[in-house]
Amino acid sequence: MPAAVRLGSDVLLCSNRLTAARVGVVCNHASIDRGFRHVIDRVATCEGVTLGAIFGPQHGFRSDVQDNMVETPHGDDPRRRVPIYSLYSETREPSAEMLRGLDALVIDLQDIGARIYTYIYTMANCMRAAARYRVQVIVCDRPNPIGGEAVGGATLQPGWESFVGQFPIPMRHGMTIGELAQLFNSEFGIGADLEVIELQGWTRGMYFDITGLPWVMPSPNMPTPDTALVYPGMCLVEGTELSEGRGTTRPFELAGAPYLDGHRLADDLAAMKLPGVLFRPAVFTPMFQKHHPKPCGGVQLHVTNPETFRPYRTGVAFLKACYDQSPASFRWRAKAYEFVEAIPAIDLLTGGDAIRTGIEAGASLDELTARWPRDEGDFAAERADYLLYE
Repeated sequence: MPAAVRLGSDVLLCSNRLTAARVGVVCNHASIDRGFRHVIDRVATCEGVTLGAIFGPQHGFRSDVQDNMVETPHGDDPRRRVPIYSLYSETREPSAEMLRGLDALVIDLQDIGARIYTYIYTMANCMRAAARYRVQVIVCDRPNPIGGEAVGGATLQPGWESFVGQFPIPMRHGMTIGELAQLFNSEFGIGADLEVIELQGWTRGMYFDITGLPWVMPSPNMPTPDTALVYPGMCLVEGTELSEGRGTTRPFELAGAPYLDGHRLADDLAAMKLPGVLFRPAVFTPMFQKHHPKPCGGVQLHVTNPETFRPYRTGVAFLKACYDQSPASFRWRAKAYEFVEAIPAIDLLTGGDAIRTGIEAGASLDELTARWPRDEGDFAAERADYLLYE
C-alpha cells in the first residue's frame, strides 16, 4: 500500500499562517496536491489571503519551454489577474518591484534530488532577494523522489559555480527542498526570514512511487520517477555531444551516439559491475535535439534495485565507456552551457575538471571516484543539523 504523505502546501493552506497576507508564489505546473489541485488555485481561493504575483522557474510557469538555455518572458495570468514573473529571464532573482507589496513569498517546487537541477537555485535566489527586501520566505516541502538517505559524488569545487551548481554539495544530496533551504540559509549566509512547512508521513527511505502522490513531470524531460532516479548521473551526458535521449520517450534512460556500438557499450558497462542496474543494447532515433534524426547506438538503463543503484557513479562509468570505445569520435560539449562560455559544460556539471581530465587520461572508474567517499562523509555530517525527517 502506498504511504499517505501530506505535502507542505497542504499543511500551510489548512492553517491560518497566511491570513491577511498578500503573497507571491514560486511554482510551476507540477505544484499540485494529491487531488491535482494547483497551489495557485488553492491560494487564490484561500479565505483572507491575497495572491499578489506568480513566479516561474526554468522552463516557465507552465513548464512548456522544452529546451535548456531558452529564457522565458514575463506575462500575466488572465484567470487570476496577477503578473507572472519569469525567474529564468533577464534576471534569475526577484527584483524590488516584483516583491513590492508582498508579505510573504511561498515556494512550492518539486526538486528531483540532484545538485544541478536549477529549481533549488531559483529558491536560493528568491531567498536572497527576500532577505534584501525583508519579505518572509515560506518553503512548502515536497519529497525527494529518489530518497533521502544516499549521498553521491564529489563536492562542487570553488571556481566552478554556476546556475547548475551554486554551492559546495555533492551531485546526489539526499535532502528535500525544504531541508536544502535551511542548509543554504544558514551554511551559505543567505539569512532570509525562512519558514519550512514540513511534510507529514514522509521518511528518508521513501522513493516517490510509495508516497501515494501523483507525479506531474516537473520539467519537460523528467517524465517519470524512473527518469529522476537515473538523472543525477546521466545528466552528465549534457556535457558531451552524445545524445541523452532527448527527443525520445525515455530521456536520460536512453543514451548514445550514431558512431557507438550498443552491444559493446553494454558489455563494457556490465564489466564494471555497477550495482542495481542492467544495460540493454539499444538503437534509438532522437526526434529533436542532438543527432536528430540519425539512429544512435547506445544503451537503455534498467534500474533493478533503487537502494543499491548509484546514479552518479553509473553516469561517470557511461561517459568513460563511450570515450574508451571511440576517443576519436567522442566530443565534450564546446558550446556555452547555462550561459557560461569560459568553463566546459562537463566541468560545470561535475563541479570541477577531475572527471573530464581523468577520462581523457585513461583513469579507471575507481580512480575517477576515489575522492568521493571523503566528500560524501563530510557532507553527510554537514547536512545532519538540517534534516527534518527520520
